[in-house]
Amino acid sequence: MAKNLSTILVTPVTTEKAYGLSQKNVYVFTVPLAANKNEIVEAVEAQYGVTVKAVKSLVQTGKAVRFSRGKNRYPGNTTRTNSKKAYVTLAEGSSLALFEQPVEEAPEAPKKKSEEKK
Repeated sequence: MAKNLSTILVTPVTTEKAYGLSQKNVYVFTVPLAANKNEIVEAVEAQYGVTVKAVKSLVQTGKAVRFSRGKNRYPGNTTRTNSKKAYVTLAEGSSLALFEQPVEEAPEAPKKKSEEKK
């Protein structure tokens, strides 16, 4: 079943763990629960213009949370929504500029007043 790749939005995860993995050319993305590995590969290649070598995906189950149903009622339990993550390994020579900061030129240091008088 071919889906429209514009409906499969993969968003990068920017955490310390994801930054460490990016040094090994592995990037972490949040993907829709219904997306399979082939769709994830096609979406990443289409959105970012890179070549994907491998994909590992996992479903992170939602945490159980408690909530109140009013002043005199018993508290209830529910779970947060599940989320799906994909660990995408890029081919050699491909990379994403997610964690790179633009190089800024250092401003010149102001001159001292004694140097200006001379």
